[in-house]
Amino acid sequence: MTSSTTRKGVILALCCMAQFMVVLDIAIVNVALPSIQTDLGLSESSLQWVVIAYGMLLGGFLLLGGRLGDILGRRRIFLAGAIIFAAASLVAGIANSASVLIAARGIQGFGAALLAPSALSILGVTFTEGQERNKALGIFGAIGGSTASVGVIASGLLTDGPGWRWIFFINIPVGILLAIFAARYLPADHMNAKTRHYDAAGAVTITSGLILFVYGLNRGVDHGWGSATTLALFATSALLFLAFVWVESRAASPLVPFAALRNRTMVASDLAGFFLFSGFFSFIFLCTLLMQQGLDYSPTRTGFAWLATSLTAFVGAGFTGARLASSVGVRKLLLTGSVLLGVACAYLTQIDPGSNYLRDLLPAFLLAGFAVGFAAPAVQIGALSGVSGSSVGLASGLVETMREIGGAVGIAAVSTVLVSHANNAEGVTDPVVRQAALFDGFQSAFFVMVVLAALGAFVAGFVFPRVVPAVSEASEIFEPLPEEEMVLAEVPVRNWD
Repeated sequence: MTSSTTRKGVILALCCMAQFMVVLDIAIVNVALPSIQTDLGLSESSLQWVVIAYGMLLGGFLLLGGRLGDILGRRRIFLAGAIIFAAASLVAGIANSASVLIAARGIQGFGAALLAPSALSILGVTFTEGQERNKALGIFGAIGGSTASVGVIASGLLTDGPGWRWIFFINIPVGILLAIFAARYLPADHMNAKTRHYDAAGAVTITSGLILFVYGLNRGVDHGWGSATTLALFATSALLFLAFVWVESRAASPLVPFAALRNRTMVASDLAGFFLFSGFFSFIFLCTLLMQQGLDYSPTRTGFAWLATSLTAFVGAGFTGARLASSVGVRKLLLTGSVLLGVACAYLTQIDPGSNYLRDLLPAFLLAGFAVGFAAPAVQIGALSGVSGSSVGLASGLVETMREIGGAVGIAAVSTVLVSHANNAEGVTDPVVRQAALFDGFQSAFFVMVVLAALGAFVAGFVFPRVVPAVSEASEIFEPLPEEEMVLAEVPVRNWD
């Protein structure tokens, strides 16, 4: 094995460790929330922010994190993200009040927003586009696709074992190791003074708009979609998005070049990822509540129930990157993943209080694992297609942003359905009637997820292009090519259809 191959292997391991830590903390708090609420005396409204604060800042700052990696250097931003994440995890673990814990979770999200796109963009420039990059992204996608389920397993074990604080403490040694090995093995950043322009106004408007949008979604769950507060948040978010478009159209070095929208493969991959992870994160959220609230599972039992999804996601993603992306193609993998997730959610629309794991949950969990295993690496491969090295960070930030915002939208949608059914049963004292209302809510929420999966299938089947531009590393990012330089997806590139 050559030194170059060894170095690439170490870089891949580092990036996968970073992805593991970032995705783990999206899911790991779910099972521990009741224990956190009891120990810190959190109210219901404060409790949700233990989850929301992380997701909001992660989704809101991902674009900026990706762009900073392009401008300031991916190694530098990777190191900063790892250090910030580890420090915030320590604060979260020792927090003795709701405000400290929620603030620490937000800082974790910011560190993750620096770390995640840097890791993906480092892979993009380390491995050559084609089979080599597809294999690396397959492994990277396997980590991302299965870690959310691993997080639920770890949460159950740690909550029933040493306590919920250890769901944060475990990040500290991982973050320290990441920083040490990144400083040792990642290539040094070579800065170009001509490219060091900061689109501060664009970063502020898009980040603020995304944060307010996600905040509005969660406020809508608790206070109603037609409330003055919710409508004001959405209106302000829309104004900020419009301001972002205006700023970007006039910026000398825009955060998101509008020419990026000409890369239809990237745009379609991002949209498919939005719906895929909207459904998958909702699947984890909803099934975790179902097992604990509806079927009376313990935290540990709930965690181990997700092992089926974790294993199948890992196996599916490994085959996707190593073999299927090159032989079957990204478009078909996205379509297959969306369909499998839709079938898994449709299967659970018949759930009832007498359901058992082997007959009524396991088949859906297996299907969902294969769904995200096939589609998650395909999303990343498509999103980085034809992207030159100088803007891989931007493309990485876009796809990660769509994943996080998609997850927030999906969870908000299914939460709205659950809350509406709970409100209908308010005041009912008969436990049988209340349980029936609870399961009606779960069944309706799974129907919502079927719709989300169907939208993902539509994007994969009808929006994803059959003709892909052949862009070289030397070409300008997203620059439209002459017609004679366009190639059919099947000839000679077989990655797409």
